Amino acid sequence: MGNPAPLDGIRVVDFSRIIAGPLCTQQLADLGADVIKIEHPVTGDEMRARSSRGDRRGAAFLAFNRSKRSIAIDLTQDRGRELARRLVAGADVVIENFRPGVMERLGLGQAEMRAADPALIFVSISAYGSAGSHSSRPGFDPVLQAESGMMALTGPIGGGPTRHPLSIIDTLTAAHATSAVCAALHGRQRHGCGDFIDLCLLDTAIGALSNVGMQYLTDGSVPERSGNRHVVGAPIDLFATATEPIYLAMATDRLFSDFCRVIGRPDLVTDERFNTPAGRSRNRDALKVEIEAALTTRPAAEWLAGMRHLPAGGVRTIDQALQAPEVLERQMVRHIPDGEHDLALLGTPFKLTDSDLPEFRPPPLLGEHTDEVLSAVLEVSPADILQLRRDGVVV
Repeated sequence: MGNPAPLDGIRVVDFSRIIAGPLCTQQLADLGADVIKIEHPVTGDEMRARSSRGDRRGAAFLAFNRSKRSIAIDLTQDRGRELARRLVAGADVVIENFRPGVMERLGLGQAEMRAADPALIFVSISAYGSAGSHSSRPGFDPVLQAESGMMALTGPIGGGPTRHPLSIIDTLTAAHATSAVCAALHGRQRHGCGDFIDLCLLDTAIGALSNVGMQYLTDGSVPERSGNRHVVGAPIDLFATATEPIYLAMATDRLFSDFCRVIGRPDLVTDERFNTPAGRSRNRDALKVEIEAALTTRPAAEWLAGMRHLPAGGVRTIDQALQAPEVLERQMVRHIPDGEHDLALLGTPFKLTDSDLPEFRPPPLLGEHTDEVLSAVLEVSPADILQLRRDGVVV
């Protein structure tokens, strides 16, 4: 037996939907927090609508909602809002991703809730921030990919801007939210005060520009679309072999030297065109011709077997990736009981040696835990729960 999970004993009340908020609260649940997900009694989290399953738990919902308790409350009713306020009153963390102003109109805004409980950590996730000239605008991940410059960087050389197929900004925002919550919890332990965490997709997207954004800020140059290759470094690109292509990232002199020996071209290391990082970048097209002349003499599998010590990999499809031995070894695909069947879920990246993380629980049905939360958390009597159901306040 190890130590308790890091967030054991922390209660999170989750008003969020779609991806960024739910992924954050799922990560908090992975770390041991008790997450109570408040959902609309008819529609629930909008991700439920994307399911063809009868239980309204399709892939888009299953991906971001494991290990939570669902309570369905009609927040348009006074008694529904009162139930929500009581849940917030017993929470350590509140997370929401409505457009700015919605929680305030419900009487659940951060200022009012934190005035009632100064130790509360309140997280707001929006497209453009809780304040500012664009705060009222709606926005989703691909829109921010477009506006941040990401799409201008993505796609084939000479082609048009391309959206990243994954919700990468949502995913990064969730990770920022999780780290900010953990930092705020640590701060509260030291000084006793909660905090208001204002996260938005725009800030995440601009922050993610990292070295590419700094290139513009440093010398004023606007990076061009680079396809599969790195904006600056070489050889970092997709390369043909005798069979399928492989991806290589030989970013340093040492890696490049080792790689050239593996492919039988040590002469490339001393070639005046390629003997410095700047030279390899400047002459990357010529370098690719030389490398592919060697690689196309043998199949990808043979090359990769000899490059285990180098950053090189094959291009897998999703099914191949999720069945790869190293993925299964790291428990990044998990099978858990779900009623009479097993449910396959993606695993958690969190691997803590000395803490016992909780076992996954299936993503909840809509309102699956309404009675449990009302009775165990709010101490509502069975008769009152029945009346709330009759009146449509809860489901």
